[in-house]
Amino acid sequence: MALSGSTDFEPNVAEFVEEAFERCGLELRTGYDLKTARRSINLMLAEWANRGLNQWTIEQDTQTVTQGTAEYTLNSNVIDILDVVLRRTTNGEQTDISIDRLSRSSYLNIPNKTTQSMPSQWFLDKLNSPVLKVWPTPENSTDILVFNKMIRMDDADSGTNTMDMPFRFYPCFAAGLAYYIAIKRAPEKVQLLKQIYEEEFDRAMSTDEDKASFRIRPFSSLR
Repeated sequence: MALSGSTDFEPNVAEFVEEAFERCGLELRTGYDLKTARRSINLMLAEWANRGLNQWTIEQDTQTVTQGTAEYTLNSNVIDILDVVLRRTTNGEQTDISIDRLSRSSYLNIPNKTTQSMPSQWFLDKLNSPVLKVWPTPENSTDILVFNKMIRMDDADSGTNTMDMPFRFYPCFAAGLAYYIAIKRAPEKVQLLKQIYEEEFDRAMSTDEDKASFRIRPFSSLR
């Protein structure tokens, strides 16, 4: 038997909705069915952001600092900042210096927030448009903050759109949408579909983790 040679399976929103309705024992019949399903999709994507790290939503960005300015407003699609380094160029040599994350209370308790020096700590104020705050306040206007940001996924605005996710998350997405629709339209299937959804989500997330070597060495103290 000949293989298809095709790896372009990419259902659009309407096809995912149809699959989810069928899993609920229902048929997609009206425009309102598609509308309520799109609303469920967008709510589910917000739930995914709350569950944790989605690797494909991570982007690297930069922000050139301004001397004496400690706060930098980010795009409203930023959910979180994962890590930050300070990039400084001296005599043509570029160095990235790791800086540490602060909690809200730790940042609040800094006694003098206007101290100017090389920033060594940062805090993300998660407003509607998040604000990245650094301390000490930058001493120049040439250093660059380089950070990994997690951004929100594209909404399901139209039935002809494709979803902003990798192929390996398709089963999880279909299972989750079926569960969300069942809550509204097929309550007798909620528990079954929820179990399938959680299993698919766990499987997908297990493939979406950083894989790096590490060693654990027992601690021994000399007496």
